[in-house]
Amino acid sequence: MLLATLLHSSLSWAVDVPLTVTLQTSHTEARLMGLYFRTPQLGWAVGSGGVIVKTVDGGKKWQKVVSGTTATLFGVFFLDEKQGWAVGANGTIRRSQDGGQTWQQQFVDTQAPFYGLSFVSPTEGWVVGGNGTILHTKDGGSQWADQASKTNAALYAVQFLTAQHGTAVGAVGTVLMTNDGGVIWTPQETQGAVTLFDVYFSDAATGWAVGNAGAIFQTTDGGSHWTDRTLPCSRTCTKLTDLLRVRFTDPQSGWIVGERGMAYRTRDSGFTWTEQGAVATVSLFGLSFPDGMQGWASGEQGTIVRLSLSQ
Repeated sequence: MLLATLLHSSLSWAVDVPLTVTLQTSHTEARLMGLYFRTPQLGWAVGSGGVIVKTVDGGKKWQKVVSGTTATLFGVFFLDEKQGWAVGANGTIRRSQDGGQTWQQQFVDTQAPFYGLSFVSPTEGWVVGGNGTILHTKDGGSQWADQASKTNAALYAVQFLTAQHGTAVGAVGTVLMTNDGGVIWTPQETQGAVTLFDVYFSDAATGWAVGNAGAIFQTTDGGSHWTDRTLPCSRTCTKLTDLLRVRFTDPQSGWIVGERGMAYRTRDSGFTWTEQGAVATVSLFGLSFPDGMQGWASGEQGTIVRLSLSQ
């Protein structure tokens, strides 16, 4: 019985979590779908209408930059302080080599929307999107090659820990894994048809996927098996929250944000999740933690909030 209790993911109600939430001024009303902080000072957010905003002081000031597109941007990632990519609707991939001040178009042979991206070096990366699309580059994005996902499900997120080991997740419970850089993508069984919006591995063995209606799946064997740890409906909820982003800052400490501004935190590798309440009044789509003590989330109506933990 004790073992079953320990293994079952539950919603705990600790009220002593020292979390400070600070609303920041983004100077945009765009729906900010993607967010990435390279350091606690340097961050970018992207969203509807091709909007890109940047901060160099931890979000005290956000500055709009010219993206060169009006397509909705869903994801952004910077490999270092200079080199970054943003992806979005209508086959949009933009690259920056100057820290996000200017952006150049990268050409692909598809109009599929791109939702997620992952780079392991300045030259090698992957993007995923609609209709099971997976593209791979070995030259920083000058050329992109299609990889066979063997699915038509929309893929919403991808993460590569190394140039060989990657995971992509998406609609109808889709989880794809590769051990050879995407030459072969293998579907994994999750025992669910929920839409999975994000995936994050804290190390090669331990990963999490989150999705609609409170869905959480955990793997401890590198993705060979996934355990359903879906959150129960809490005492105040009338509808299970769609969980949109998951990030871990170390193997024990993780965060999830989702619709209606809800946030959850774990300090025991995800066996229990503490509801933090609504850290914003709108749904949150972006989440990034440059270190274990502070992170940022972004969402509808240009919302950006800083999440900081006291020492």
